[in-house]
Amino acid sequence: MPKEYRTIQEVAGPLMMVKGVEGVAFDELGEIELASGEKRRCKVLEVDGSEVVVQLYENAAGINLSNSKVRFLGRSMELGVSGDMLGRVFDGLGRPIDDGPEILPEERRDINGLPMNPAARVYPEEFIQTGVSAIDGLNTLVRGQKLPIFSCSGLPHSQLAAQIARQAKVRGTDENFAVVFAAMGITFEESNYFIESFKETGAIDRTVLFINLANDPAVERISTPRMALTAAEYLAFEKDMHVLVILTDITNYADALREISAAKKEVPGRRGYPGYMYTDLATMYERAGRQRGKNGSITMIPILTMPEDDKTHPIPDLTGYITEGQVILSRELYRKGLQPPIDVLPSLSRLKDKGIGEGKTRADHANTMNQLFAAYSRGKDAKELMTILGEAALTEIDLKYAEFAEAFEKEYVSQGYTNDRSIEETLTIGWKLLSMLPRAELKRIDDKFLDEYYGKQ
Repeated sequence: MPKEYRTIQEVAGPLMMVKGVEGVAFDELGEIELASGEKRRCKVLEVDGSEVVVQLYENAAGINLSNSKVRFLGRSMELGVSGDMLGRVFDGLGRPIDDGPEILPEERRDINGLPMNPAARVYPEEFIQTGVSAIDGLNTLVRGQKLPIFSCSGLPHSQLAAQIARQAKVRGTDENFAVVFAAMGITFEESNYFIESFKETGAIDRTVLFINLANDPAVERISTPRMALTAAEYLAFEKDMHVLVILTDITNYADALREISAAKKEVPGRRGYPGYMYTDLATMYERAGRQRGKNGSITMIPILTMPEDDKTHPIPDLTGYITEGQVILSRELYRKGLQPPIDVLPSLSRLKDKGIGEGKTRADHANTMNQLFAAYSRGKDAKELMTILGEAALTEIDLKYAEFAEAFEKEYVSQGYTNDRSIEETLTIGWKLLSMLPRAELKRIDDKFLDEYYGKQ
């Protein structure tokens, strides 16, 4: 039986100080028992000799210093995992909130997990179809990759996240595919949107949801993505499933990290975020990937809103260093009515060339992808020139490119949030658009593909 302490010295906001303790370790889980018998959870943030500072998972209201007891449980936060988690909704501490029965765990796992050993990693190279042309065709997602979505406040990243979670699949196989969806610091309305969206399409049956609302404690927000990744690791490496983990919104997570760091009176780093934020994010992101000798995989899409639309802000900046690319949503395209407003030129998937080509997507994929990028880039330049100099100043070919850029945004990028396109449909639309340009302009495409597809759509 764990030893009980009645030596609570003070409670300051979410922090509590306990004196005269022994044998307690950093990050250990504790339990506070109030005079009424109610129990609340806490975790050890700091140990100084026989004094410890703990952080409360629930609020501090009603904690009486003289007659409340604390006991330390000798373990860190754990999640009971089981195959029955699929189709269920949990809060940020892993408790069911969907009125269903408690989960009977097959095992209990420490939520902090371990980053994957680099030597045990398998290189990501299998295509995942999200059904979104701007991702599948131009910034392809590969199984085991970490591909974040950089959004701006007020843009529809929630719709895009829900769309990817509903539509994502591994093609041509009957392998088990699951989605683990963790939402941090979102509103009740957003939470409802995600749950209803998955229920309507039946996607909930292969999804595990962890929901942390904006009015939940900051420390719960820190544990939510770790709960989700622990569930994902179990499904991937014990149940041989291919798991897509979607984490939204990493900005709320980092703000909770800053709040706790300030409460602990740590020396702040850039913009007030703790100096160890890079390490903290890396310990989360690096839990994704494929492992040698295991059939399952974890692919991750973290979503973050860039404060002040600034991609040099510490959160997107550090995320960009750790992950393999980024998909960027643009306010300008959103104003033009594009759904989803993905800006394909600054977006990048560093592993896209590994997941495309014959046997994965189609032999002409790499050529058409490069040509679409080049043509869209030139078309955007032509449109800018037209704005400055007027249409009359453009050559005939520049006008063709400007027309192409306009059609590309409307037909290829803007597909709506319910349209699930196969990779063949995406490539067909790409060829239809490229056929607007003279054949001699398509210098990045092999002649054999031009003979087969040019002008045939």
